[in-house]
Amino acid sequence: MASDYNPYCQFTRVWIPDQDDVWKAAEITKDYKEGEPVLHLQLEDGTPLEYQVGPKSNALPFLRNPDILVGENDLTALSYLHEPAVLHNLRVRFLESNNIYTYCGIVLVAINPYEQLQIYGEEVITAYSGQNMGDMDPHIFAVAEEAYKQMARDEKNQSIIVSGESGAGKTVSAKYAMRYFATVGGSSSDANVEEKVLASNPIMEAIGNAKTTRNDNSSRFGKYIQIVFSRHYHIIGANMRTYLLEKSRVVFQAEEERNYHIFYQLCASATLPEFKELGLTSAEDFTYTSLGENIFIEGVNDAEDLKRTREAFTLLGIKESNQSGIFKILASILHLGNVEIISERDGESCHVGRNDVHLEHFCRLLGVELKQMDHWLCHRKLATASETYVKTMSCKQANNARDALAKHIYARLFDWIVEHINKALQTSSKQHSFIGVLDIYGFETFEVNSFEQFCINYANEKLQQQFNSHVFKLEQEEYMKEQIPWTLIDFYDNQPCIDLIEARLGILDLLDEECKVPKGTDQNWAQKLYKQHSGSAHFQKPRMSNTSFIIIHFADKVEYQCEGFLEKNRDTVYEEQINILKASQFQLVADLFQEKDDLPSSKSSKVNVRSLKTVPKVPNKEHRKTVGHQFRSSLHLLMDTLNATTPHYVRCIKPNDFKEAFSFDSRRAVQQLRACGVLETIRISAAGYPSRWTYPDFFSRYRVLMRKSDLSSADKKQVCKNLLETLIKEPDMFQFGKTKIFFRAGQVAYLEKLRTDKFRSACIKIQKTVRGWLQRIRYRKIRRAALELQRYGRGYLARRYAEFLRQNRAALICQKQYRMVRERRKFLRIRRAAMTIQAYTRGMFTRRIYWEFLLHHKAMIIQKHVRGWLQRKKFLRARNAAIVIQCGFRRMQAKRLLKQRKIEARSAQHLKKLNTGMENKIVQLTRKMDEQSKELKTQNEQLLTVNASLGSEVTKLQKELELVRNQQPDGGKVMSLQEEVEKLREELQEAHTQRKKMEEEHGSEKLSLTQRVEELERENSLLKTEKEEMNRRIQQQAKNSAEDLSSSSLETELDQERERYQNLLKEFSRLEMRYENLKEEVSLSKFHPGHRRTTSDQISLESDSNYPSVSTSEVGDTEDSIQLVDEMGVEKAAMDISLFMKLQKRVRELETERKRLQVNLDKMEEIAKRKGSEAKSPTSDVETADLAYNNLKRQELESENKKLKNDLNDLRKTISERASQDSSSNELQDSYNLLLSQLRAANEELDARKEEVLILRTQIVSNVQLQEQSERIESEVDGGLNNSKEPMDKEEALKAYHGLCESKNNLQDWCLLNEDGELGLAYQGLKQVARLLEAQLQTQTRQHRDELEALHTQIELLKDDIEKKQELLNYTSSLSPEAKVEYSVQQEITRLTNDNLDLKELVEKLEKNERKLKKQLRIYMKKVQELAAQAAAQSGSSKGELTRQVTLQRKEKDFEGMLEYMKEDEVLLIKTLITDIRPSSVAATVPCLPAYILFMCIRHADYVNDDQKVESLLTSTINAIKKVLKRNNDDFEMMSFWLANSSRLLHCLKQYSGEEAFMTQNTPKQNEHCLKNFDLAEYRQVLSDLSIQIYQQLIKVAEGIIQPMIVSAMLESESIPSLAGVKPMGYRNRSSSMDTDADGPTTYTLQGLIRQLSQFNSIMRDQGLDPEIVGQVFRQLFHCINAVTLNNLLLRKDVCSWSAGMQLRYNTSQLEEWLRANNLFQSKASATLEPIIQAAQLLQVKKKTSQDAEAICSLCTALTVQQIVKILNLYTPLNEFEERVTVSFIRNIQSNLQERNDPPQLLMDTKHTFPVLFPYAPSALNLETMHIPASLGLDFLIRV
Repeated sequence: MASDYNPYCQFTRVWIPDQDDVWKAAEITKDYKEGEPVLHLQLEDGTPLEYQVGPKSNALPFLRNPDILVGENDLTALSYLHEPAVLHNLRVRFLESNNIYTYCGIVLVAINPYEQLQIYGEEVITAYSGQNMGDMDPHIFAVAEEAYKQMARDEKNQSIIVSGESGAGKTVSAKYAMRYFATVGGSSSDANVEEKVLASNPIMEAIGNAKTTRNDNSSRFGKYIQIVFSRHYHIIGANMRTYLLEKSRVVFQAEEERNYHIFYQLCASATLPEFKELGLTSAEDFTYTSLGENIFIEGVNDAEDLKRTREAFTLLGIKESNQSGIFKILASILHLGNVEIISERDGESCHVGRNDVHLEHFCRLLGVELKQMDHWLCHRKLATASETYVKTMSCKQANNARDALAKHIYARLFDWIVEHINKALQTSSKQHSFIGVLDIYGFETFEVNSFEQFCINYANEKLQQQFNSHVFKLEQEEYMKEQIPWTLIDFYDNQPCIDLIEARLGILDLLDEECKVPKGTDQNWAQKLYKQHSGSAHFQKPRMSNTSFIIIHFADKVEYQCEGFLEKNRDTVYEEQINILKASQFQLVADLFQEKDDLPSSKSSKVNVRSLKTVPKVPNKEHRKTVGHQFRSSLHLLMDTLNATTPHYVRCIKPNDFKEAFSFDSRRAVQQLRACGVLETIRISAAGYPSRWTYPDFFSRYRVLMRKSDLSSADKKQVCKNLLETLIKEPDMFQFGKTKIFFRAGQVAYLEKLRTDKFRSACIKIQKTVRGWLQRIRYRKIRRAALELQRYGRGYLARRYAEFLRQNRAALICQKQYRMVRERRKFLRIRRAAMTIQAYTRGMFTRRIYWEFLLHHKAMIIQKHVRGWLQRKKFLRARNAAIVIQCGFRRMQAKRLLKQRKIEARSAQHLKKLNTGMENKIVQLTRKMDEQSKELKTQNEQLLTVNASLGSEVTKLQKELELVRNQQPDGGKVMSLQEEVEKLREELQEAHTQRKKMEEEHGSEKLSLTQRVEELERENSLLKTEKEEMNRRIQQQAKNSAEDLSSSSLETELDQERERYQNLLKEFSRLEMRYENLKEEVSLSKFHPGHRRTTSDQISLESDSNYPSVSTSEVGDTEDSIQLVDEMGVEKAAMDISLFMKLQKRVRELETERKRLQVNLDKMEEIAKRKGSEAKSPTSDVETADLAYNNLKRQELESENKKLKNDLNDLRKTISERASQDSSSNELQDSYNLLLSQLRAANEELDARKEEVLILRTQIVSNVQLQEQSERIESEVDGGLNNSKEPMDKEEALKAYHGLCESKNNLQDWCLLNEDGELGLAYQGLKQVARLLEAQLQTQTRQHRDELEALHTQIELLKDDIEKKQELLNYTSSLSPEAKVEYSVQQEITRLTNDNLDLKELVEKLEKNERKLKKQLRIYMKKVQELAAQAAAQSGSSKGELTRQVTLQRKEKDFEGMLEYMKEDEVLLIKTLITDIRPSSVAATVPCLPAYILFMCIRHADYVNDDQKVESLLTSTINAIKKVLKRNNDDFEMMSFWLANSSRLLHCLKQYSGEEAFMTQNTPKQNEHCLKNFDLAEYRQVLSDLSIQIYQQLIKVAEGIIQPMIVSAMLESESIPSLAGVKPMGYRNRSSSMDTDADGPTTYTLQGLIRQLSQFNSIMRDQGLDPEIVGQVFRQLFHCINAVTLNNLLLRKDVCSWSAGMQLRYNTSQLEEWLRANNLFQSKASATLEPIIQAAQLLQVKKKTSQDAEAICSLCTALTVQQIVKILNLYTPLNEFEERVTVSFIRNIQSNLQERNDPPQLLMDTKHTFPVLFPYAPSALNLETMHIPASLGLDFLIRV
């Protein structure tokens, strides 16, 4: 330091002692010279003072720190470290800034505010999570985060030691620390261990806390809670140890104090039914709860607290029976205190009052015998070597014994509860590490100090010793780390005091020795203490007492009264009373008092430290430990545990004794600071180098003291060294470390003074120069202006005088004539003007009246129309909103039902039922086929005989027919036609009746729905009238703003509803993802090498889908393939290619057969066409219909054949993949059975198709031959036969066969026909009949099996329904009556909604059925008309020509924007377009190309009316997108790509849906491309939900990328260089907990953040994302930037300054400029920055006068009152020229903002998500112009 520097000079501020305030501030008025006896001072109130100083009397007073250092977060950052500086800093922070937390080196000082503060919410935990300890303001969460981070980083156990006086807030601090660990380190499983850990707090508070004169919720025991973590640092369990429960409080409380809370909670809830048996009344009626004379605590509801206690018991797994037992024991203690013991006359004996009710309750509740307890309460047993005596007790002794028993029962119950809490919190999994939270009593001294205070102060001595050694160790480590020469620092060592207490023949040893003496007394023990320790420096004997002693503790002298020490140390309870309790009939009571031996711990682990409890034992047990001995042992174990961990210290300070909010008593605070070791920390720190600066911070702060040449040097460390060597001459005042500079106390203040002087001199010089320059400029300007004014003024006056003379002469000449003319003209002009004015005025008034009437009329018309339009608009908006809500709710219900049915359909039980009995049925069918073959032989024989008889009958019939024709040529025809007409009429009548029946059902249903709709409309009208009434009132209050308010409120409600829906969707997607993850984990855990699901990707997609999926048909093949598989086995067959070749060969044969039939059909059509010249017969229409039917049947067979080919391919893939797996024997057998059943089912399907082909071929051939060779009557019969339906059962098949035989018998050349194979055809027909019968039997079997499965499913559903109803019944029984009513209403609404949806679905089905019947009815009517026309036609018409349905050849057309693909190519399409595609592969094409391609495929499926194809493609697309996003859940580019494509696909479905609302912007060509057959509105909603999920995931990824950059870029980086100043940070410097190297952590700049945002923007723009969605993305990201920045600003004092506000405003302006440059300023993103902009302006504005306060109130509209006040409290000047914000100014701000109704939340919600809206954006591209690049590999798509 400079040799001429005198710190005690004029204007220096100092601290002097004061009786009231401990320390008082003063200012030196005269320079002090060394050796002077008087220091001239002036107090703050202006009073002069002469302060006596001298080497023997008073030393020089302490120096005050500069104002810039006042209010620091860390006390070690103060330049002058002493008691008054610490006290003043704490006072300023507590009273002016309302900051209750302050660092003092490694200690967190917490001052109890006696007020609830909003600084412990979830958002505060989020803000502190992951932050370094020095980066944020002091907080208990910062200490907890530091412990959590060090545990994870160093893999070492941690401890948080919370200490302080009663009422200082220890319990609350420990509770918040545990809550932080429970939130940050929540359990990874569903065990909710963190909830159980927190649930232990209300239990321990109920049984261990009580009201004292100092605290309403004082912990009367010490506890150490170990929170156990897994290897992944999730909470897996906890363990609790307790120390020294204050048992005496059970039987005695001082005035204005209470017993333990649990007693008052029970008394407050005594009226509950379950507590009736306890026999409790008010707490005033019991002795143990009324000694304090005040049973209530203001603001505390004991009954509600008991509910929370019981809930905590339940959560921790304590059974109801045990809870009831606990409450019985507690009630019995109260009754025991009321037992009246009456003294006998002799005074040596006593007895319990007769029929004592309380004793009866006590015995009944504990299950003990009344007589024995009555006897042993007044007697005791004495045992000698030879005999045992029963001795009576005096009344006083009996009362003492009774109280001792009550204390013992309560202590045992307390230990039992703690033990069961530990059991509930313990874990079976491997324990990795733990964090311990020690909540222990602080140093205590009262007027009367007894055994409890002695133990408490003994524990504090041990903790203080550990604290001192740890602080000393950290200080030494810091010096060694920085390679600074270590100098021994002397610190207070309290080991002699500890030895006085616990060493051999110490106080505790002498106490235990006296307790063993049969007639030992407190007085004897005191004399032993005087004799043994009179020479100890820490032990004194009081002058006026022989029964007390004084111990000089580290905090203060304490005088202890010896009375009661021995009794409390022995903790005597009579054995007879304990034996009675051991014999209790209640197991819980008996277990409490069983003897327990001290067993050694079975495990030795770092984490599993055994729980030590003060366990009372049998009094006469030889090795029974005293209370002092047990406490000493547990304390030693605690110290071992703490020494094995890294400790973190929290010192709680009680600011006043009156529990007043934010009131600071300096004397009480200093007393506690001395007692808790804070001042010792300051002393140790001040003894060395307390002030520490990093080289960059020192260079930035004190660069003004350097030379210009030094500033350009690159080696800043050397520059700092040179500067300090120049400024401070004494080398011992500072030291240079590796990364920091260390200063002695006062050196930083000296440097600050030099810096301030330099600034002041520079300012004076600048002011002098600028003021002189301004004055010179002003003088020259004034002189030049004066000369110019004089010159121009004189010239002007001369010219004006000459002009005056000339004008005067001319005026005299002109006056005579001019005056006459002027007067004449004036008169005429006035007259004309008056007339003109009159005329125009009259016209003006007339027109004005006319226009006024006209405007009134037009205004009335406009008002009429506008009001009508507003009412219509309001009605439509309300109706649309109701529809949207209904749709959303119905959709949700439908999805739930669909998901449930899918799960049931995919269950393994269902598949097992389907395969049950399949092999038995195959054997039965084989047996039936053998029987039928035998029957067929007999039928063939019968057929021959029948044919012979029929031949003769046919000849007879021909003859009779010829006779009938000759007689009646036209009668037969008319009769047949009439019969046919009658049949058709009957069928028509039946159709009419069915239609009427359905119409009636539909009408009744429609009527009920109409009534329901009318009721809803009536309710809606009532609501509408109420709404109109409210709107009318609002309009009367504010006419001008009514429409704006209503629209804004509706918009707000819509946004809220959209936000709720999207939050539910987000939760649904999260649960869905969790379900999939769990399913994958289960599948991996149950994985076997050979087990696989269906190999097709399509099937896997369908199984994962939440939407309707397309089912695939079974795979079939021939019997020889099945036999081949049976012979070879599955493994060989799977690998044998020949099997698949045979399957393919069989399919090719079927295809060849189909083609051959097609050729024959074409030939027959050509023959019929050549005969077109012949006249049409009346039966041509009937034949046309028959041939049309046959053509449709052929097409159906072709489609079925194609379907079988596809299924064959699927089977081939399945078999090949199954063969590639190494499956076990069981799985091989299952796979074999499955394959065999599929092949057999497919074989049956192929046989049925072959039979249909043969029947169709037979009918076609017979029809052609009959038309060529038969006559008119034969054609009619043939036509009647073919017009009938296809024979599907036995009777119809026989009719068709007999009709065929008759037609053949009518032919002339029978033998020729027989030679051509007609009999063979007949045989084939019979064979087909047999096969049809077999197929019919199989169909019935399948139907029966399906019915059984349906019944089983229905039974399962009914069981589930019963279980759900049982759960609902249990749930409703536990609700209150109001909640029951509300719950029943909700259930009724849900049921009615489901019924409504079911009815609506039924109506849709009925309407569909009605349309189908109408269509059939039209066909029948047309047939009837045609038959009637045929009957009216003449009989001479020629034979009709055979007509057929002609297949038209489609001409080649242009590309219509559709893409066709085969069903088997769907998996490849999904794989190519979704699964394997990368955004870079389609970067050079049209944006959203995959969406366009998928939509063109959907268009083609819609064009061919293939609903399964549409359904399958959309479902597969949605599931594939979900899987891709799950696989790339952290890839922003992939998220953006699929968000753009999913939204574009959604817009395409809307644009081409055919709805008018979406077609307004389409071109005519686009309107032609609209979907024709399907309404995909449901899939649009599904795609919309998918887009919302992708958007939310995109936001999550983007926020995860930018969140680490925000604080560094917005608050820490110097966008404006050299603007921010650096202040000393103290021990908790920036990033102290994470910087392990010199480089420090990674820092981000604002430009880096902007580059990242630009990258996001370019990615989304390039991928074609809609600009509106891009704007919403950046609105959400800017909200995140604003929330994170503002939250850190509110929790960091170091960034609340004018320069930081300037930096912040510049950074926000850069973000706004970026928004403007990227056309995003209108996206509401800039509005989200408003709070942080206003916070920056608040830091910059002037903060002095009331006008400034009003300006701040009008400026900061986006900030809440709490945020404004917090920023003002945190505002810190970085230089001497800035001024602090006064307390009065902050109070003025608060008074001006009282009318605001801001939420009490301090921090912003960083997790808030704005609802996303996807506005409809049609595409201008035409689908037919779309080009698909060859690089995508979509060659299988066919352009249509």
